[in-house]
Amino acid sequence: MSPLARVKSLLTKPFMPAVFFLSGVIYDTVTLTRIDRLLDNLILLLYLAMLGALIVLTGRVGNESPPDSGQLAAASPFMRKVLECRPYYPMASQFLLGSLFSAYTIFYSRSATFSGTAVFFALLIMLLVANEFLRNRLSNLRLLICLYAVVCFAFFTFFLPVITGYMNVVIFAIGAIVSIGVILRVTQLIYRNNPDRSRDEGVGVTVPAAALIGILVGFYFLNWIPPVPLSLKFGGMYHEIKRSGDQFELSFEKQWYQVWKRSDTTYPANKPIYCFTAVFAPVALNTTIYHHWYFRPNDSRPFTHADKIPLTISGGREGGYRAYSFKQGLDVGEWRVEVEAKDGRILGRVSITVVQQVEAQPTLATVSY
Repeated sequence: MSPLARVKSLLTKPFMPAVFFLSGVIYDTVTLTRIDRLLDNLILLLYLAMLGALIVLTGRVGNESPPDSGQLAAASPFMRKVLECRPYYPMASQFLLGSLFSAYTIFYSRSATFSGTAVFFALLIMLLVANEFLRNRLSNLRLLICLYAVVCFAFFTFFLPVITGYMNVVIFAIGAIVSIGVILRVTQLIYRNNPDRSRDEGVGVTVPAAALIGILVGFYFLNWIPPVPLSLKFGGMYHEIKRSGDQFELSFEKQWYQVWKRSDTTYPANKPIYCFTAVFAPVALNTTIYHHWYFRPNDSRPFTHADKIPLTISGGREGGYRAYSFKQGLDVGEWRVEVEAKDGRILGRVSITVVQQVEAQPTLATVSY
């Protein structure tokens, strides 16, 4: 068997789709570094434009078997190529959708937490996996445009804050409006001067996609969408924080065998405590985050509000903008700091258990950040 024949035989194996899927995700994980990287965003924007063009072609010329010789003879050279490629439209659409969902999953994973903000992230993962089984269904215009609505919405949710330097409900609303506008434009290009399509069909295709964007807007107001492009890079509780040049020296209790430990997990009552966080933000973005302190005396009681401290951050630093808040006179029990964006969405949590003070002097270690 020739090498080419071996390669073709290997590509037909049933496990190869899973191999390509995992390889693509791993490649994106390694190459997609910063959410504000211009080249990455331009590539995603190009994918969106190409996918929109494919959807228009699918709607106007379909994706059936190649046309007969009579149709090809009557078509212009460009249209002849368009018609000849019709059977490959679903594969191309699947590739572009998979690339977009993979990139979004990586970007949103950096801001998602095990709270309500995980809902939208879970939806992206579900669509990323489901896309591997949708090739035979990607001739359905209603499904295609609904998926296109999701990828447009997910892109503009973080792209507009990156390019404007603002992150608030107005910017989010503009992103949703732009997404709807793109969907309407794609639908218009499909149905305008198209004798094979009816206006009623166009409405039936557009309304579900617009309704889906409306549902995703509801997710935002329920704080179910991760606060991209912000992400919590590091967080912990400490006995003391000192600035040394460009580094913060963070002191915490550590025994010699606790090689993995980088912050305090228990803390003596009635002592000052520091909550240190590093939050990544794009270069142009200046915003306010909050350290929202919560307390409960034991695990049978709910957490209650204790304090909310604003911290102004600016973007650009790879390791995140570093800031801290502190409290003193903490009661015995469980304490939690939720790191919140300005609109209330949670970037992450830092927890500590406060215990009665012991007489022994703790052994402190220092980590630099």
